[in-house]
Amino acid sequence: MAVVAKPAVSEGGTATESREAAVCALLVSRGRLKESDLARARRLHEESPEGTLTALMARLGLVSERDLAEAWSELLHTPLLSAREAAELPPAELDISTRFLKQQHIVPVRVGDDGLAVVVADPADPYPLQAIQLAAGRPVALRIGLRSEIDDLIERYYGSGRSAMGAIVENLDGSAAVEDDVEHLRDLASEAPVIRLVNLILQRAVEQRASDVHIEPFENRLKVRYRIDGVLHEVEAPPSSSTAAVISRVKIMAKLNIAERRLPQDGRIQLRVQGKELDLRVSTVPTSFGESVVMRILDRESVVFDFASLGFTDNFQQRFVDVLERPHGILLVTGPTGSGKTTTLYTALSKINTPDVKIITVEDPVEYQIEGINQIQVKPQIGLDFAGALRSIVRQDPDVIMIGEMRDLETCRIAIQSALTGHLVLSTLHTNSAAGGITRLLDMGVEDYLLGSTVNGILAQRLVRRLDPETAIPYEALPEVVEQFELHKYTNERPIRLWRPGSSAANPTGYRGRRAIMEFLVMSDPLRRLVMQHADAGEVERQARAEGMRTMYEDGIAKAVAGITTIEEVLRVTQES
Repeated sequence: MAVVAKPAVSEGGTATESREAAVCALLVSRGRLKESDLARARRLHEESPEGTLTALMARLGLVSERDLAEAWSELLHTPLLSAREAAELPPAELDISTRFLKQQHIVPVRVGDDGLAVVVADPADPYPLQAIQLAAGRPVALRIGLRSEIDDLIERYYGSGRSAMGAIVENLDGSAAVEDDVEHLRDLASEAPVIRLVNLILQRAVEQRASDVHIEPFENRLKVRYRIDGVLHEVEAPPSSSTAAVISRVKIMAKLNIAERRLPQDGRIQLRVQGKELDLRVSTVPTSFGESVVMRILDRESVVFDFASLGFTDNFQQRFVDVLERPHGILLVTGPTGSGKTTTLYTALSKINTPDVKIITVEDPVEYQIEGINQIQVKPQIGLDFAGALRSIVRQDPDVIMIGEMRDLETCRIAIQSALTGHLVLSTLHTNSAAGGITRLLDMGVEDYLLGSTVNGILAQRLVRRLDPETAIPYEALPEVVEQFELHKYTNERPIRLWRPGSSAANPTGYRGRRAIMEFLVMSDPLRRLVMQHADAGEVERQARAEGMRTMYEDGIAKAVAGITTIEEVLRVTQES
């Protein structure tokens, strides 16, 4: 069937504009769209009024597809339909041009009691729905979907079954796999298909809330994995023939030397994806079959420096803030890589960041810029390391010093000297527990009397996945489980309930985001005596628990009973330590 040409002005144009205005207002109020970006999109739309304003915003990347779809769904009280929920085959006996479906980003998915269910990316425009209703000869039931998922569905139903990545890969130059000429590689990496391929990998990572993107070459394949809520998931990857071009593209974006493949390199990419200002820390290392690339995604707009959202309970937060507000001494945050130490330190700095306090940080790298704080990026290649920077900033008359990490004895000694001369010092350590932080510093060579007199407190933490409150399923804990984990200590509710992750099309894992489980050791006179005696971590922990410290494991069990996470998640992260 040939669909008639679209009229120059759709009926109900005023209604369309008012609905678009309502969606834009909703997105702005939720912080999903900037006022300046909306004004820019309106100017461009006035200059070239082809299509709708919301479609233009999505095309320019000013707003994410998911945020736009959720806003339309809420405004129109219309269900959001995921590609996973769509039927395997398209409705039969429909004679509609595939070209029309692709142009309008619309796809019929099933025939139901309420008519022909049609998924639309941009419901602002009534014309495509009217055309399909006319062609099908039956009522149309509107569903909202993501533009990329609709395009994939059209390809699955009416094309050769290629994904969006598959369509891009068709246009790639296959010679990239064996090409050693740097100039040719640079040309390949600058061609449209490779650029679109890398952009698609990053776009999907943002859509899925990934914190890291891993691009790993192997003998016969290229593997792409996203770390989502702390767990790696393998996703669709380009063919191995594109390995050199894809990795070179990432290196060009990060301003790295694409000719150097024998040494590790570090770089940074700043870009805008799906309406978000992103900062990507890029690391490359040589492996047997090429360079492995890991990109850490830092979403500067969505990070919230708030104790409650990190996982601090009221009582715990009060104890931490009491130590944080002491005028001098050392406050340490410990845990393995990726346990949220830096975010906790930034939150602590934000709490004490007032006009009458001078704060200087020395970091590698500076992850988030905070107004009113002097942040120094270390550069070891020119001799500016932690120790060197610290020696200089003490002369800058700071009240508070934050050191990214205590890596060596020299840095520890300068930090202790700063604490002794009236500064508050915040830093991180790589240890498995709060008590382990003391023994680690002693092992590094820090004198026991200095340690006892300067360290005010040590916070240890891990991150557990947080249950999606919309899909979490409560259940009554078995008596054996109650006894094993002593759940009666953590709640007065009877029977005792726990939660398990549910599942939905939008969130199949049942988890959304992460929360910290933590323990906080506050230095006391009995603990100082143990430090002077070089007691082991076990003795220090026993004394701290006698003084009221709750361990990470106990904090995790309490959060599982509160429905924040699951027992399995707590065991996953605490049994490794």
